[in-house]
Amino acid sequence: MARGAARWRRLRARAEERLPVLTEIASRLLGGSLLDAGTRLAAQAFLAAVPLLFAVAAFAPASVRDQLRESLRAMFGLTGRSDVELQQILGDSADEELRETTGAVGLVIALVSATSFSRAMARVCERAWALPKAKTRVAAWRWVVWLLALFLVVLVQGPLRNGFGVGLWLGVPVFFLVSVGIWMWSQHLLLAKRVPWLHLLPGAILAAAATSALALTARLYMPAALNRALGEYGSLGLVLTLLSWLIVVCAGITFALTIGAVLAQEPPLSHHLGPMGDPPGGAADGDATPAPERDP
Repeated sequence: MARGAARWRRLRARAEERLPVLTEIASRLLGGSLLDAGTRLAAQAFLAAVPLLFAVAAFAPASVRDQLRESLRAMFGLTGRSDVELQQILGDSADEELRETTGAVGLVIALVSATSFSRAMARVCERAWALPKAKTRVAAWRWVVWLLALFLVVLVQGPLRNGFGVGLWLGVPVFFLVSVGIWMWSQHLLLAKRVPWLHLLPGAILAAAATSALALTARLYMPAALNRALGEYGSLGLVLTLLSWLIVVCAGITFALTIGAVLAQEPPLSHHLGPMGDPPGGAADGDATPAPERDP
């Protein structure tokens, strides 16, 4: 037994010496904070998305509502009772006064909670790269721009995932390539340009792969899960199912961005990506607060 343990320690030490990137990834994954960060990100996403959905249903033009409905159907493969619920929210059959009232409340709540979602995503990116928080005056407008871009991305999910009418065989690779670009741009924006573009590529590829795989899984799993939850628990079941799915998605994104940051900073990939260098503008321009000093 002792001999086997000693042999395992030697193998582990040899692996750590030859592939330090694996050690760093294992340390990050086993640290426990990534899953917590993904859960907080999912909670903020849910708190921003639900009231925003009611606000869109109340104030957006019919063409926007129809496009959003088709995109949500494509994202989750909605059929049956869950599709009827979505139609009731975004359709024209709801009472106009009631919809405007709930939409106004949803808009207020969405505006309050939306920037919290942006801040949570920015913090996920900053923790992945071990960077301090950007100053509010630098980051605030980036939070708003990212939210608007995210809404537009959700709005075009229907035609994008269906390959613009051609089918999944085109939609899947197009969705993956678009996702790589989105996650590169998202990191670049939310990190306030403190990391070079090329170094963001590993995390963007991993996040795109995770979201693409989960998108395909959602079309298979979510319709039955949502309809079963609605049948057994009503609207509460719908909320719990969507929140559970958001936790899986946000945890996958958090893990992907963190692993991508480690890969970009550790050999052998760091040799090909080149040095990080100084961020554009740097801390001298007040783009970021300096890292806090540790007590001795």
